[in-house]
Amino acid sequence: MLELEHGFRVVDVYARLSPGDTGSRVDGRSVTPDQLEREMHQSGITRSVVFPPVRPDRRYLAPNNGVARRSVDRPFVAFARINGTRRPTASATDRLRNAVRSREDHHTSPADIERYAYDDRFHGFVLDPGADEYPDEDVLAALEAVDLPVIVRGGADATPETLADTLFERSFPVIVAHFGGHPLDRSLMHDLIDLLEEYDGCYLETSFVRYRDPLERALLEHPDRVLFGSGAPACHPDVAVMEILTLDVSEDKLWRVFSKNACRVIDALAPDGDA
Repeated sequence: MLELEHGFRVVDVYARLSPGDTGSRVDGRSVTPDQLEREMHQSGITRSVVFPPVRPDRRYLAPNNGVARRSVDRPFVAFARINGTRRPTASATDRLRNAVRSREDHHTSPADIERYAYDDRFHGFVLDPGADEYPDEDVLAALEAVDLPVIVRGGADATPETLADTLFERSFPVIVAHFGGHPLDRSLMHDLIDLLEEYDGCYLETSFVRYRDPLERALLEHPDRVLFGSGAPACHPDVAVMEILTLDVSEDKLWRVFSKNACRVIDALAPDGDA
């Protein structure tokens, strides 16, 4: 694809990175760290939050460390993927399961949260409740204590209502990926936009949204709460950038979604962190 020339400083809050030098398949594509860096540069993206893909075995210590190592001397900001032991408590079965289940070796512990937070290679956390469930109360308390942003994949298996009950009242910033509507559930996206009135620490991330109306509505009603995410490598970052550039919003709002909002939430994305 041709190199984009758009005149904006763009930072990306949602990109998956293989922890291996030779790359591994992520959503059907095999992309090395060098390839991902080239695609970001081609798209005019100056810094990118990166984290490992979901693993079937739910063991993330080694992948997190691999991503952190491969972020050194690249314009990448490493986030640590975490998991949990809890399901939403809407049903009696889930409540019973939560009551009797305890953490195992592969589950994220409060000590893990502290280690990641005080390791200067990591700048936040990523959670996919549909694949890895929700943290327990002790881990949530540790997340509040370290006060780093948490990116959470929202969608049919992590609805706005459930995220509000489990995460939004916590003191740390929560960035909900895909406008909370993965995969392409427009009603869930609008439900989450509605919740922005109530929860000041909640932000929306734009990858894989694809619909203009929720993107434009969120930027018009809450211009300080929308953060650009590319969804790379599953989506080429050129495509993600162009989807935002073609919205019918002011230039000021484009600056906000492309960089100003993210830099306010994630310190490492600020201009003085550029490579």
